[in-house]
Amino acid sequence: MHIGVLEDDLDQQAFIEHCLIAAGHCVALFARASELTRAIRQQTFDLLIIDWRLPDSCGMDVVNHLRQHESWQAPILFITASQGEDNVVRALEQGADDFLAKPLRPKELIARVSALGRRAGYTTPRPAAACPDTFTLHTDEHYISVAGQPVNLTEREYRLAALFFSKIGELVTRPHLLELVWGIKGDVSTRTVDTHVSRLRRKLELDGRHGLRLRSVYQSGYRMEICQTARHEQIAE
Repeated sequence: MHIGVLEDDLDQQAFIEHCLIAAGHCVALFARASELTRAIRQQTFDLLIIDWRLPDSCGMDVVNHLRQHESWQAPILFITASQGEDNVVRALEQGADDFLAKPLRPKELIARVSALGRRAGYTTPRPAAACPDTFTLHTDEHYISVAGQPVNLTEREYRLAALFFSKIGELVTRPHLLELVWGIKGDVSTRTVDTHVSRLRRKLELDGRHGLRLRSVYQSGYRMEICQTARHEQIAE
């Protein structure tokens, strides 16, 4: 998931970021409520984690504002150092979906994030059934092997590849890729997608030699296609 974290404590920021990235999520960090508010108007988030004590606002006020004035529908996990029952009730009444008290425990944090994601209908991309056996997606370690050889991919490249492998034969538009992989609204003009796809095509040898070709669709996006491997060349040799 693409998760926004509103936390002004840098040590807590780093801790939460480490936990979420290790679990395979994409993270955007914010120290001020105003930064998060601007970001959600330009990016797409699947879930928000919001702290109570902030330098420019109260986390509960932020949650209430998002629900009442920003039409925010996705899950919100509220975190605070206070464990009082009244505070838990107040956070949930303001619009939070779940509550965690500090100090945060890594496994519990990830479990609650995963539970909120499931409730919101988020699913991890999986390889389509038509994917040739030459390609193996290692979903826990976040890497892909080709013909048994691991390929070094960045986290962004892995998420991009996993999306294409889960949609073999389907057209995936550039705006859709921007929203799902970069968390950016699809009307943003950028060559970032094309650059990453080109690099991915080269690294994974998605030119047809292994039965898959990642093809550019003019003015639309990309399609991962099943194709015949070079059998005739092998016979000739």
